[in-house]
Amino acid sequence: MTVKLMVALSVSSLYLNAQTIKYIPKHEELKYTFGGHPPVMTLKPGTVLETWTEDCYDGAVKKPTDIPSQVAPIGHDNPQTGPFFIEGAKPGDILAVHIIELEPSRDYAISSAYPGFGALTTTDYTALLNPLLPEKVWWYKVDKKKRTVSTKLADQTLEIPMNPFLGCIATAPQRGEVRWTVTPEAYGGNMDIYLIKKGATVYLPVHVDGALLQVGDGHLAQGEGEIIGTAVESALHVKVKVDVIKGKTIGWPRIENDEYIMTTGSYRPLEDAFRIAYKEMVVWLTDEFGFDQMDAYQLCSQVGEVDVVQVVDPNYTVVAKISRKYLPNVKAFGGIHEKMKSSK
Repeated sequence: MTVKLMVALSVSSLYLNAQTIKYIPKHEELKYTFGGHPPVMTLKPGTVLETWTEDCYDGAVKKPTDIPSQVAPIGHDNPQTGPFFIEGAKPGDILAVHIIELEPSRDYAISSAYPGFGALTTTDYTALLNPLLPEKVWWYKVDKKKRTVSTKLADQTLEIPMNPFLGCIATAPQRGEVRWTVTPEAYGGNMDIYLIKKGATVYLPVHVDGALLQVGDGHLAQGEGEIIGTAVESALHVKVKVDVIKGKTIGWPRIENDEYIMTTGSYRPLEDAFRIAYKEMVVWLTDEFGFDQMDAYQLCSQVGEVDVVQVVDPNYTVVAKISRKYLPNVKAFGGIHEKMKSSK
């Protein structure tokens, strides 16, 4: 029996015998920073985690007349579930998180405009003398049977297809930093990427022992840029599978699904987030798919796609995408995406 076959059988056995762990946090167990917290539990690679995340308002907006700035505690933005210590994860490894299921846990969801937050208003980072835009709440009805969310815009009903995804997914930040849960960066965080949904595998760099995975900020719908500062925000039931990739290192989060490979960049100005995302794509194409650097650069220039997923957070986030139809028949990271999705 070859070593490769032994490893493949070992991995298959690990997934077939994977345990399922349930963890529903109490409100006082939610976290409001990335990093700086002891783990709530340890998970073995291959574990399926069933958990729950609170909405970005810390659950404080309970009815349409509630004003977030008046009811949500200061500093309690984007509460996080976790962190989870992943057994065997060491700095320099990659944490793989496969999204098995995301479902809204309430029959309503919320969007709002915050004074001083958003793409088209004065903010702390975009300092203007213009007056702030008013605070306003939009209350969405969640129809789980129709898979839609709907709200009123004056006398018109806006109905949108429901697309549950995790606005936040992160490992502990590099250099021992502790970061606000509204900030995305190389550790992941508040990237607000609509593609982190059922069927996707997210790859996160590991900076500390155990990786310290956190998830939160459930969204049910979001337009490109998230320009008002919020999506259709919801508490979520979450089911994911975790694993650790050894012998490979990444600088920034990556995403894979059955249609695309994707790389991310989160920084300001926007063009630097764009550059990070595409630089990471060129690196991935050369490391795993057999392209030399210049050919990878050419491929990105001619068939690359970009999503500007949010331009409101302390760092902006860009996703670079390459369709699988332009790639050789190579499985990234030894085919871990395919293995994780086939053994849910």
